[in-house]
Amino acid sequence: MSILDKITGRAKKAAGDLKDDPNLRREGRQEERKGEAKDELDRAQERAADKAAEVSDLERKT
Repeated sequence: MSILDKITGRAKKAAGDLKDDPNLRREGRQEERKGEAKDELDRAQERAADKAAEVSDLERKT
């Protein structure tokens, strides 16, 4: 649900800007970073799965 984290974070940041609330802005930034970290984790897991498949294919060929 990284997209949800990013959207929630942006909404909190915007609310913090409107209310001039630094704590709310900080929460929003943290929420956005959480979403970005989840995206990066997903990409890393995909790369690892691709490499595992590549190794498996090479082992079958030898």
